[in-house]
Formats: sequence, structure tokens, C-alpha cells
Amino acid sequence: MRYRHLGKSGLQVSALSMGSWLTFRDKSAIDATTEMMATAYDAGVNFFDNAEQYAGGKAEEIMGMALKRLRWRRGSYLVSTKLFWGLHAGPNEQDTLNRKYLLESIKGSLRRLDLDYVDLLFCHRPDPSTPIEETVWAMHNIIERGQAIYWGTSEWSAADILAAIDIAERHHLHKPVVEQPIYNLLRQHRFGPDYRPVYEDRGYGSTVFSPLASGLLTGKYQRGIPTGSRGAQHDFDWLKSQLTNPRDLGKVAALKPLAEKMGASLAQFALAWCLQNSWVSTVLTGASHIEQVRENMRAMEFVDRFTPELMADIDRALK
Repeated sequence: MRYRHLGKSGLQVSALSMGSWLTFRDKSAIDATTEMMATAYDAGVNFFDNAEQYAGGKAEEIMGMALKRLRWRRGSYLVSTKLFWGLHAGPNEQDTLNRKYLLESIKGSLRRLDLDYVDLLFCHRPDPSTPIEETVWAMHNIIERGQAIYWGTSEWSAADILAAIDIAERHHLHKPVVEQPIYNLLRQHRFGPDYRPVYEDRGYGSTVFSPLASGLLTGKYQRGIPTGSRGAQHDFDWLKSQLTNPRDLGKVAALKPLAEKMGASLAQFALAWCLQNSWVSTVLTGASHIEQVRENMRAMEFVDRFTPELMADIDRALK
């Protein structure tokens, strides 16, 4: 495993990390979850991502249970969570980044995770109804209280990120240091020209998610949606149009020979490609069983195999 600084911060994160959006959903699978986390940790992963909203709070509970079993030294790993959507449908309890919600919700997340603090706390989405200054102050106060060490944003526009940084610097507050955007071979817009001032000028880090485009970049959807796959589950109907998009399937087919020539699986190829971007601090991986964790970790073997000629071939395949 290799480690990269989280932007210009002093924090070092493993190049590959582990997410929990679809991995930690069922308390009955705590044994498998613990084993997957242990396998990732043994491979050098030190960053485990979560969110209040994942599985209605259960993902945080499951991760907390696994961490208690694993009994790792607290300084040896990083945990993040994210706040925005909330767990209740009342005013000030959902779809907000107002001060009341943030200060109350971090307490719930820490209780479910059974931790004294999280290393990273993300604003899971932007909130146009709350002044950015209010959110910045609340996140600063959470850090001052020792409930989080760093904070960041997820899927924020470049303009809002820069506004948050400017407010924090003006008032000498803890400023955001990291973004969590979608990023993969098929979805690259969150690293477009608008974000250059964020990453190059301000030294923002990034913890990118969906590097396999919800499984599309594994190649398993090339002949339709297989029984038992994520796309076949009734609660993922919203994904089906993406997983059967002819244009994207054509791009995946064009990428497959490039991966095969390298000796990598499509998934390993896609993960290693993400790490070619110097603005990427870590790539969040997911898994439904332990063999997927092992396969994902082997992507590190291919990171140095992306020559300028291969990158040009990739661009042609993606058109």
C-alpha cells in the first residue's frame, strides 16, 4: 500500500480505502464485515468511510461493532462520517447543514460508531438554504470540541468550496481540507477546470467514490443485469438505466482489451486509473464479499503501468 497526504494537510491516507455505503447494511453479516475490514487493514488500508444516512444509521452501528471486535490501536486508522440528509423527517432534521442539525447529529454518529471522535467529517451535500458561514462556524466548533479532527465537503461546487475556505480564513476558523466527489473513467466532471483553484491553488484533498461506476466498470453488466447483482435488487431500480446505458457499455467494451493487455481485471484497471490523478488522495472501494476486497487491493500492482501512450489509448476508448 502507498500513502498520500490529504491535499496539503499533514494527514496521510492509504491510496485505496474502504467505503460502507453498500458494504455495511445488515447486522446479521457482522462477521463478514469484520473480516472484510480486517483484510483491507492487513493490506495497508487505514481509512474507513461512513455516513449518518447509510442504511438509516445501521452502517455506522455495524462499523462501530466491527471496530470494537478488531481492537485496533486508534491512532492506526481513520474513520469518516458525513452529515446532511438526516435520519428523521422533521424540520431541522433532514436535508440541512444548519448549526442545530450539525451539532446534534455528530453526537448521534459518534454514539453509533462508539468512538470519541471521527478523523474526517463531511458535509454530505451542499445546502443552499443555509448560509455557508453558518455551516463553517458549526464545523469549526465541532472540531474545537474534539468531535472531529478535519472537515470537508462532498459534491460541492468549486465556488461553494472556495467560499467556505475564504470564510474560514477570514475568521481564523478551521477550514475544510477535503472533497468527496464521484470519480471514475466514465464520470470525470468533478475534476473539471472549475476545480483547478480548489485543488492546485488551495491544496484541497479528495476521497473519491464510485470508482467502478456502481459496478459498470467491472464488465459484469455487458450482457444485461445478472441475477443476484446489485442492479437486480429491487431497491436499486434507479441504477438500472445507468447500468444498461449503451454508450457507457460501449466504452467499457473498448477499455477491456487495454486492461487485459496490462494483465489486470477491469476493476483493478479502473481503480489504478483513478490514482493517476494527482488531485486524488484516496480511492474509496466497496465490496460485498472478501474476495472482492482482495481483488481491489491488488489494483496497487498496476498503478505504475499507465504510460502516456496508454493514457492516450484510454482517452480514445472513452471518445
